[in-house]
Amino acid sequence: MIRIEQIRLITEKILEFFTVTLLLSLTLIVLLAVAFRTLGSSITWYDEVASIGLAWLSFYGANLAAIKRAHMGFPSFVSNAHPFIRIILFILSELIVVSFFIIMAYYGYQVLDVLAWDSLVSLPQVSLTFTQSVIPVSSVLFIICELLSLPGAWKKMKQGIDSDHEAIEEAIRLAEQGLKEQRL
Repeated sequence: MIRIEQIRLITEKILEFFTVTLLLSLTLIVLLAVAFRTLGSSITWYDEVASIGLAWLSFYGANLAAIKRAHMGFPSFVSNAHPFIRIILFILSELIVVSFFIIMAYYGYQVLDVLAWDSLVSLPQVSLTFTQSVIPVSSVLFIICELLSLPGAWKKMKQGIDSDHEAIEEAIRLAEQGLKEQRL
């Protein structure tokens, strides 16, 4: 169990680094495009690359949220349910999520075959297979993130812990700690 938690933490850090890198790259591209337009010039590939960067950021950011179990849900509803119902709801929700991303990965991979001969309009050397690979890759990664975070989520569910309530308590604790440090 400790090994799974270590792998989860390492995966989370890698995803954090990758999504922050994507965010900074996208910000830099947008700022450069604004600067060039202000100077009367334009970057021809800006629109396509920025759109793809935003899509990648969304997909990989969703993976990061998955490993942190930060996606929207109904934790109060589940945590207040009878223990047997909690287990059923938890298993059902996990099966639905994993099944959905298996389908996404499969059809996302199928789309890559269709796009094999296409490239970006403004950057013909960049294949659409590369840009659209985010769909199957992030789908498989989402499944991995979901499975790596499963033991911790299972434990909290069994204990009836509401993750929203837990997050609120943590925010309050950090705010109170910050106030104490300011007073010193």
